[in-house]
Amino acid sequence: MPPSDAEPATAGPDGLAEPQIAGLDELAERALGLVRPGQRVILGIAGSPGAGKTTLARQLAARVNELSAAAGGPGAPFAAHVPMDGYHLAESTLRRLGRADRKGALDTFDGWGFVALLRRLVAETDHTVYAPSFDRAIEEPIAGEMAVEPATQLVVVEGNYLLVDDGPWALVKGLLSESWFCETPDDVRVSRLVVRHEIGGRTPEAALAWAETVDGRNALLIESTAPRADLLISGITGAVL
Repeated sequence: MPPSDAEPATAGPDGLAEPQIAGLDELAERALGLVRPGQRVILGIAGSPGAGKTTLARQLAARVNELSAAAGGPGAPFAAHVPMDGYHLAESTLRRLGRADRKGALDTFDGWGFVALLRRLVAETDHTVYAPSFDRAIEEPIAGEMAVEPATQLVVVEGNYLLVDDGPWALVKGLLSESWFCETPDDVRVSRLVVRHEIGGRTPEAALAWAETVDGRNALLIESTAPRADLLISGITGAVL
């Protein structure tokens, strides 16, 4: 299907419509090629706020499960999606640290906690590993909401800072079998972010200001990490760039 024929899917967790990614099958086949018998592998998808990495990760895991089932494999839960956003620091912690006005910056996440989860996902395959999610309706992480079951062989993790080469984040890439970077034009990203922030309760003016300043500053750091990725992916079509 050409990119212009991408059809809207159901709404995502933030209330925004998720377009069906046209290049999904090619990406799913590549992800399946990472899997090795008897071990669990992690695929990381990085990208700036609004780049489309969550949509890509969710649809990729679902498509891998479909292809697994079609080939006579187990299907779900062969692949699972786990977002880095579950490691946002709580609002109360951000206020105590004086960081609430720049939520989403590198130091507003528990990087060491995220690294510990990745290590557990690789090593602990004989029992369910629970991971936190992030609820945009209340802007808070939710402990233990996501379950990675023993049968899961591919975990698709996604987040802003997977390729940052500093502090605990520098350890992330070594735990990934492959890393992809979701590349999306700034005007598209900002437009998506404004809608997201309005859904979250901000006025249109405040939503645009946050998208251009707080999210914009974070994007400068995140975009600088793209050369560390194994693959660049369009956040609009899913095409390999």
